[in-house]
Amino acid sequence: MPISRRTFLSGALGSAAVVAAAPKAPNILLFIADDMSWHDIGCYGSFGPRTPNVDRLAAEGMRFTQAFTATAMCAPMRQQMYTGLFPVRNGAYPNHSKTKPGTRSIPHFLKPLGYRVGLIGKWHIGPDENFPFERLGDQDPMNYQAIREFVNRDASQPYCLLVCSHEPHGPWNKGDASRHPPAKLKLPPYLVDTPETRRAVSDYYAEVEYADGQLGECMRIAEKGPRPANTLTIFCSEQGSGVPFAKWTCYDAGLRQGFVARWPDRIRAGSQTGGMIQSVDFLPTAIEAAGGDPGAGNFDGRSYLGLLEGRASMHHDAVYGVHTTRGIIEGSACYPIRSIRTARHKLILNLNHKEPFQNVVTARGEFWASWVEKARGDAAARKLTEAYQRRPQAEFYDVAADPFELNNLAGDARHASTIARLRKRLEAWMDSQGDRGVATEMAVPANERAGAEGKKKSGGRKKR
Repeated sequence: MPISRRTFLSGALGSAAVVAAAPKAPNILLFIADDMSWHDIGCYGSFGPRTPNVDRLAAEGMRFTQAFTATAMCAPMRQQMYTGLFPVRNGAYPNHSKTKPGTRSIPHFLKPLGYRVGLIGKWHIGPDENFPFERLGDQDPMNYQAIREFVNRDASQPYCLLVCSHEPHGPWNKGDASRHPPAKLKLPPYLVDTPETRRAVSDYYAEVEYADGQLGECMRIAEKGPRPANTLTIFCSEQGSGVPFAKWTCYDAGLRQGFVARWPDRIRAGSQTGGMIQSVDFLPTAIEAAGGDPGAGNFDGRSYLGLLEGRASMHHDAVYGVHTTRGIIEGSACYPIRSIRTARHKLILNLNHKEPFQNVVTARGEFWASWVEKARGDAAARKLTEAYQRRPQAEFYDVAADPFELNNLAGDARHASTIARLRKRLEAWMDSQGDRGVATEMAVPANERAGAEGKKKSGGRKKR
């Protein structure tokens, strides 16, 4: 049940002594859902899963319609979010990678501002000395008692806690898949419709709902903890799910995030913003919210506190994407991808496009073989399977009219000037990052492709 502002305030104003001692800096609770596509969240028009807790957070806070990560892979996404630096600059641009020695992260900036800074759940970052969080464990299922103890340890000190769920990252083995009969599913248009695809998506939808339940429990803990009205609670969907055209790509199904924030003292309930943000903006935002100087870290990102408080409607006018296929499990030997996106257009450069694109989905995916088989006699299936593995040098999309990027307009002369302008800007950004494209890709050791996924999952699900 939604909680009212009065309930928040009654918890925050329990006694005059507590009010007098309470710091102005907010508590910060960041929940990251692992590999969850933005369009599978209720308040974003879900294709199927029910997400009442994310939806409640949006109803009581602000929904971002233009939130993006620069990389649709777990380790690079987290490390850019925690450091405020884009992947090539911080060093963690392949998956299963680590940041450069001496790179600073959230604890380095918030601890001097008086915060306790903790992390529970998925780690997938490194080296450890660059991320000196108080680690609360990596149990699966999640240890809510550890979260409760951290939140309530010292009411006089603000906390920053990252709750890093393992869900709904594959294997999809949590939740109740019987709620999503495969034959009745609505699939996003970039997936080939086969029985195998439908069974996999049913399992994935169940785990999306399981992750939403985890968020709900964390929200309840924070609401019963110190200063609930001065607690900034954020839900972030990390990147797209582990299916073709989502994770491991620079398409919006991979880079676009569900991002919802609630802060009763500062955010208007039920609000929405179209201001474009990227993962690198989180750390400078947290620093400014905490009363620090967001300019002190030489970040790539910048604070969007003005968006949260309703003082601004715009943030970035473009966001960037970078994907490194070399080094990932079953990845191509060299397939670097770079992108730039505005509110209207997306330009993608496939820097070694003559090589086939491949990854763990095409090598071992439980439904990829069914796509290949259907493509033998189905033109639509053939078009999608070929588009995933064999791409042109440049792709250009009108993302306002074509949100799933199905119609490549790169060859349309009417867009030539826009493409040239975006390409020049993308190349300038790459240069500022020290990104040399193919050469940067080839600097990744090829043997990292055999690396472990860094994923701990256990438990089963209710039978269908």
